[in-house]
Amino acid sequence: MAGAEEVEAVRKAIIELDEAHIGELVRKAVSGGASTKDIVEEGMRAGMTEVGRKYEEGEYYLAEFEISAQVMTKGLNVLKLIVPWESGGGETVVLATVKGDLHDMGKVLVGSLLTVSGYKVVDAGVDVAVEKIVDVVRKNGAKAVGLSLVLTQSAVEVGKVVEALKEAGLRDQVKVVIGGVAARQEIADKYGCDAYVQSAFDVVGVLGGLLEKSRSGPV
Repeated sequence: MAGAEEVEAVRKAIIELDEAHIGELVRKAVSGGASTKDIVEEGMRAGMTEVGRKYEEGEYYLAEFEISAQVMTKGLNVLKLIVPWESGGGETVVLATVKGDLHDMGKVLVGSLLTVSGYKVVDAGVDVAVEKIVDVVRKNGAKAVGLSLVLTQSAVEVGKVVEALKEAGLRDQVKVVIGGVAARQEIADKYGCDAYVQSAFDVVGVLGGLLEKSRSGPV
């Protein structure tokens, strides 16, 4: 592919947490003829996948994991500024850490992975009240909600969000996905969520499958 060497440099920069040079490397990849798709998939996403492997195997700690997401986000922002954004135009996804939970672990990474996969991501923040989540979903016409749970006691908030979406007449239009340290399949089952994801790197595939079924109609 055109610009293969430059795209590989982008991939390595993410793995090596090279925030200082990621912007320059993205520009070089564009100048070298690499397509937006190749830069995103073969460079950024491939780099983050390797970071995820290192994290899961204990070679990287949480700090490195989060820095790599920042590096990718910076590169992504540079790419958006200098070339037409070929990956855009996808459905809107709202991300939020539920009420009573101030942690942000993993949510930024999930947002970055969804963005490079073509979704429009609206990050509602942390410690987000149920009413605000519903309001953000409604205002943005979101097709999915990703809820982050880090504290065990946050599980009950998932049920409140699902019920509030039902009361607002939005539940049938929105997929609800949960993840995070405290998330479990049994929580998703108990409160009627559409999916539980164990790893941030599973979100894109799981959500894509759910939305594809929605486009195809009732099953």
